[in-house]
Amino acid sequence: MALSKPTMTIDGQQVEAAGGRRLPAVNPYTREEFASIPDATPGDVDAAVTAARRAFDNTWSQVPGVERGRLLMRLADLVEAHAEEIGHLETQDNGKLLRETTKQVGFSARTYRFFAGYADKLYGLSIPLDDNATLDYTIREPLGVSALITAWNSPMQLLSNKLAPALAAGNTVVIKPSEHASLTTLRMADLTREAGFPDGVINVISGGQEAGTALTSHPGLDHISFTGGVETGQAVARAAAAHLIPVTLELGGKSPNIVFADANLDNAVTGAIAGIFAAGGQSCIAGSRLLVERSVYDDVVQRVSARAAEIRLGDPNRPDTEMGPVANQAQFERIQQMIERGVASGARRTTTAAVRGTGVDRGYFIPPTVFADVDNGMEIAQQEVFGPVLSIIGFESEDEAIAIANGTEFGLASAVWTKDISRAHRVARRLVSGSVWVNTYRKSAVQTPAGGVRKSGYGRERGAESLDEFLRTKNVMVDLSDTIDDPFTMRF
Repeated sequence: MALSKPTMTIDGQQVEAAGGRRLPAVNPYTREEFASIPDATPGDVDAAVTAARRAFDNTWSQVPGVERGRLLMRLADLVEAHAEEIGHLETQDNGKLLRETTKQVGFSARTYRFFAGYADKLYGLSIPLDDNATLDYTIREPLGVSALITAWNSPMQLLSNKLAPALAAGNTVVIKPSEHASLTTLRMADLTREAGFPDGVINVISGGQEAGTALTSHPGLDHISFTGGVETGQAVARAAAAHLIPVTLELGGKSPNIVFADANLDNAVTGAIAGIFAAGGQSCIAGSRLLVERSVYDDVVQRVSARAAEIRLGDPNRPDTEMGPVANQAQFERIQQMIERGVASGARRTTTAAVRGTGVDRGYFIPPTVFADVDNGMEIAQQEVFGPVLSIIGFESEDEAIAIANGTEFGLASAVWTKDISRAHRVARRLVSGSVWVNTYRKSAVQTPAGGVRKSGYGRERGAESLDEFLRTKNVMVDLSDTIDDPFTMRF
């Protein structure tokens, strides 16, 4: 596949979009177009869904779990073997640090291996009934055709969260990455063919809003898994509801990072920096609200602001760069506007507005931005910025900290920093979020489920729980008696 002009994969074939339509791929570090991607039409989408349906009905639904697992293991080996190539491509496409994109590719390989082990272990249950003359058992079956839609911030890792359990469970898929970062997903399609997956099991399309709308509204789907913004997630859910298609949504967050006075402040400050400035804040789990107990508030504000000012911006390919550009122009402009409104709202900016670093005059760079004295009702405390912007909020008591932490429409992730083990567990129980870290931040593992509540979405990714998103349970009841005495009465 030529890097500058990749193709889509439909029914095992490399294809262009109908009419040869293409969209530009822009390097956020140079702001230069370096490639283009196919812009799928509704006809292309229909062809992909049709291929996935045919493959499910005629081939994939008959493939035993042990073989699905073998193919996933082979895919993991290929992903790992191409980690450096894919990492460079993703960094070029979305501006993330090369050392992070390469690591995420490795995490993706681990994800495929993890779910490969589940492919032949999707057991049902034998259920004892009150009536001994009836045998009852359940079967866990794949849903069918699943649409997997990923965001631009971590395409390979987000894809593995969906594709690995979908295939392990026995589904066929139509994948659509964000038009802002599609190249690694299009490249991934090559690896799935090389791994030996049957034609039509894995279809990859690319394109803009027209393609996305055509996919999410297609009546031939059995499930949609979407990662992205809240408004788009709501539109996806509405489109799916028209056909009563189940949806898994992994949306935004406004995650609270809570620091109590008894915490190890050195570690808490490091966690605060990692929570918001790693990946340039372009993470759904970013710890964008730092809640600090008043007795250590000034100290923490000073430390965090000083550390933020030292972050090295620059070429994301260099090993000494600590923060790269944001991924695209639209996001760059949106973050700038939200920072300006944060200043206008009365929040105290404790970091410089100047962008400093080597080569930063070209790219979509936003300086690490810290706001202190933020009221939790301000826009920067309530709305997801999805950029390197931290809001610091003070609190007096545990109850107030929890009230502030839960005082948004979101509920994706959260963290507690304290040496008091009782407080750690107590606060973790009361936080309204899908994940809680204690004395750490942004740690992840494929074995652990992740997902949100409220406007952060529903359903779970990773962990054994994510398989449930791609399976349904069928109940089978067998009457073992020789005769049925009364045909008009249910047997109890």
